[in-house]
Amino acid sequence: MRAVLAAAAAAAILAGAAPGAAEAKTVAVSAERLLDVKSGKYVDHPLVVITDGRIVSVGKAGDAAQAGAERVDLPGVTLLPGLIDMHVHLTSSPLFGGYNRYQFTDSFWPVLATTHAKATLEAGFTTVRNVGSHNFDDVGLREAIDGGFVEGPRMVTAGYAIGSTGGHCDQNSFPPSMHQKGDAVVDSPDAGRERVRWMHKYGATVIKICATGGVFSHGDTPGAQQLTLEEIKAIVDEAHRLGLRVAAHAHGADGIKASILGGVDTIEHASLVDEEGIRLAVQKGAWFGMDIYNTDYTQAEGKKNGVLEENLKKDRDIGDIQRENFRKALKAGVKMIFSSDAGVYPHGTNARQFAVMVRYGATPLQAIQTATLNAAEALDRAADVGQATPGHYGDLVGVKGDPLGDVTVLEHPVFVMKGGDVVVRAR
Repeated sequence: MRAVLAAAAAAAILAGAAPGAAEAKTVAVSAERLLDVKSGKYVDHPLVVITDGRIVSVGKAGDAAQAGAERVDLPGVTLLPGLIDMHVHLTSSPLFGGYNRYQFTDSFWPVLATTHAKATLEAGFTTVRNVGSHNFDDVGLREAIDGGFVEGPRMVTAGYAIGSTGGHCDQNSFPPSMHQKGDAVVDSPDAGRERVRWMHKYGATVIKICATGGVFSHGDTPGAQQLTLEEIKAIVDEAHRLGLRVAAHAHGADGIKASILGGVDTIEHASLVDEEGIRLAVQKGAWFGMDIYNTDYTQAEGKKNGVLEENLKKDRDIGDIQRENFRKALKAGVKMIFSSDAGVYPHGTNARQFAVMVRYGATPLQAIQTATLNAAEALDRAADVGQATPGHYGDLVGVKGDPLGDVTVLEHPVFVMKGGDVVVRAR
C-alpha cells in the first residue's frame, strides 16, 4: 500500500498536481495510559488526536473525536512518544565483521539498509541519527523514507565521518600496494572546513568527527587523540555556521576534552572519560551518548561474525570501564542521550540498552528521557519529536506493562505509529 501511495504521489508531482491536496487525515488513539516523559507521570485513559501527521490534542477516552476520524483503540497498552536513537549505522551489519564485508559489492549496503530501517522503526524508534556511512548511502535512504518509498524512521544523516590520516575514520585495512584513503580525511583546520562544506552540499544534516582512535578500526588505540583542537574548532565553527550540529566519536580522555573545548555538541562513546572531562561536560553543557550495551553482543557473537581478535580485545578492555564511567558521569549531572551504535549489534534490538542504563545507575524514567526529551533537545528538534503533546509529530510506541517499573518491556513494542500512520498494530 505504501508503495502504491508513493507511486501515486510521484505521478501527481510529474503531472503537475499538488500532492497532499486531499483532506487531512485524522486519527484518534486511545489506550490504557500515556507516559508524560517530562513529568514522569501517567495520563490515564488518554485520547491522542493526530491530524495531518501531528498531534492536535491529548484528551480523555470518551471525548468526542472529529467526525470521520479513524479510531485506534489499545486496551491494556501503555503509550510513550516515539523513541529516538542518536547513534546508529543503518548501512552497516554486525553479521559481517573484519574482512568479511569485502565479499560484497558497494551497492549491497544501501539495499541491506532498507531492511535495517524497517526493523528499527518496528522496534519503536521513529527517529534516528545515522552517524557515518559511505557514498552518502544514508542520505539516499533518508530521501527514500521521506518520499514514502521505503519504511523507516525519520533520519538525521552525517554522510561520511571526518577523521585524520590513519585514524579511526580512514581506510586502514589494506597494505600500501592497495592504498585506500577515506573520503573525509583531513589534516588541517582548512581541510576540515572544506569537508564540512562538501558534506553539507551533498545532504549531511549533522557532522560527525572521529576525535580519537576506535575499537573496530585497525592499528590504532581507542584512547589516542587523532584530531587536534584547532582542527576540531574549525570543523565545529563551520558546521555551526551552516546550522549543523556536531557529534564526536571520542573514546579517550584527551580527545573528549578537546572535543568539548572545541564546541562539539554530543560526545559519542566517552568510554575513557576522566574527572576533568566530566566536569567540562557539565560546565559546557555537552551531551554524552554512551553505547553501554553492545559489548554484550560483540563479545558473544563477534568472533563468529569475523571480527578480528585485535578489535575484540580492545572491546573487552574498555567495556566495563565505559559502563562505570557512565555511572560517574550520570551521577555528576552530565546530560545523557540514547546512543546505541546499532549496526555493531543487530538493528531492531536497540532497546536492549535501556536495561543496562538502569543497571548502571539510571532510573527507568531517566533512561526513557535519554531517548525522548533529551535526544530531541540535542537534535534541536524539541518542537517536533520527543514528546506526545500537541504540535509534535504523531509518533507513538505502545507496550504491555509498566516501563517505569520494568524498562525491558520497551524491547517488545506491541504498537508503533509514525506521523499518524500505524506501523505495528497491537494484536
